[in-house]
Amino acid sequence: MVYVASDERYEGMRYNRTGRSGLKLPAISLGLWHNFGGIDAYENGREMITRAFDLGITHFDLANNYGPPAGSAEELFGKVLARDLAPYRDELVISTKAGYTMWPGPYGDWGSRKYILSSLDQSLKRLGLDYVDIFYSHRPDPETPMEETMGALDHAVRSGKALYIGLSNYSAEQTRQAIAILKDLGTPLLIHQLRYSMLDRWIEGGLQEVLEEHGVGSIAFTPLAQGLLTNKYLNGIPGDSRAAGPSAALNESRITPEVLRRIHALNQMAVARGQSLAQFALLWTLRGGRITSALIGASRVSQIEENIAALSHSDFTQEELERIETILKTEGEA
Repeated sequence: MVYVASDERYEGMRYNRTGRSGLKLPAISLGLWHNFGGIDAYENGREMITRAFDLGITHFDLANNYGPPAGSAEELFGKVLARDLAPYRDELVISTKAGYTMWPGPYGDWGSRKYILSSLDQSLKRLGLDYVDIFYSHRPDPETPMEETMGALDHAVRSGKALYIGLSNYSAEQTRQAIAILKDLGTPLLIHQLRYSMLDRWIEGGLQEVLEEHGVGSIAFTPLAQGLLTNKYLNGIPGDSRAAGPSAALNESRITPEVLRRIHALNQMAVARGQSLAQFALLWTLRGGRITSALIGASRVSQIEENIAALSHSDFTQEELERIETILKTEGEA
């Protein structure tokens, strides 16, 4: 069946300017970290991607190592793009990254110019694209000079293989250093992809201020804390959850009594507002306009629909924000 995008795709989504750039991103973007790899069902991935676009999600976030196996998420998205989304390419913001292990030997990891630019060429081939909209350094390299990594990102833009560049997992000081180097090169930093949720607020210790000072946008990954800020764990650990499996990102040891008390208290507030806990957590992440976009994952279409519905709820009152702070401060750290 030939896919035709919904004529109403822009009616329910909010779009935010990325820092001081000209690029706007949807308030909610779709990440393909999990559930879009070679071990997953293609048709389910295709359905989630096209449904997300029908609901106004124009930004799809990938990385060279997403899968498993590594590279397969880019391949799946490339197939969906060729089959369904090719007529809408100019309506899409497609991002990918390089920084984690992709192939054996000394040139398949971290932040050297050789690795960064080779990885980008491989990503473009898997995606079937001439360029990506945003290309990220996925993590800082402690052994490669920052000037070399930033120079590779600058070259990606100047060669026409990326429109904008971003960072991910850089500290406040590393980000400040990168911004200065990129400014001298003439290719400004567009965005920082950072881990942020109600249960993980490390960016408030300086990074957020650096980004705002220099007009850099931000996109939050794991805004639902790997599923902790959903209804999934309110009644224990389901057998099919990440916490019950081998995931390194979330394991049973993180789901402490203190964390569960916080989650239940937050859920009570969400219910009183007529929201799910996930919607409540997403809206909190986007509060005040300091985060450009919240990056969600999904294993089925209904999760995408539920998350986007968060935008239809009213913003928090000052009293609600203070109550949330009380819950998060009095129940211990995650």
